[in-house]
Amino acid sequence: MQARTLFISAGHSDADPGAVGNGHTEADIVLEFRDALADALEARGVVFGRDGQQRQNLPLSRAWKLAADHDIALEFHCNAFRKPTATGVETLSWPGDMELGLRLCKAISTTLGINNRGAKGEASGQHSRLAFVSRGGGIIVELFFISNPDDLAAYQRWKLQLAEVLADLLAEEVRHDR
Repeated sequence: MQARTLFISAGHSDADPGAVGNGHTEADIVLEFRDALADALEARGVVFGRDGQQRQNLPLSRAWKLAADHDIALEFHCNAFRKPTATGVETLSWPGDMELGLRLCKAISTTLGINNRGAKGEASGQHSRLAFVSRGGGIIVELFFISNPDDLAAYQRWKLQLAEVLADLLAEEVRHDR
């Protein structure tokens, strides 16, 4: 039985593609991942909200408002840096969500075989102080560095397995009343 509500969001959109790296846009990658995760969650019977239907996401200004109505809210992004050697996964959140952020980072790091940069406060990273965290109470998940060709290759190879791993983690998370 599900004790907590869940919301998943794909950061960025057609109007704001986010970072661009190695022939891909952040918006396309995170939309693809959000949809794969949605499929995996549905297969596990998890009820959740999301920022649009398959292959569609709502503007970020609407996503944080939806996130605020859920117990757990995740928005997926990709990091980028001018040096293509920057690597890893990290989360940005309020202190109360750091524990879940750490578990997400570990699962992503292990599945993709990339560095675990850890769970950080909302004032860290390029997506800091976004309304999704500050107003929506959600967690920003920086899946990997789109500017790093090795990170991107690992994501491309393991993205479906990653969706399954995170669906397992989130299914367990929503079934526990914390």
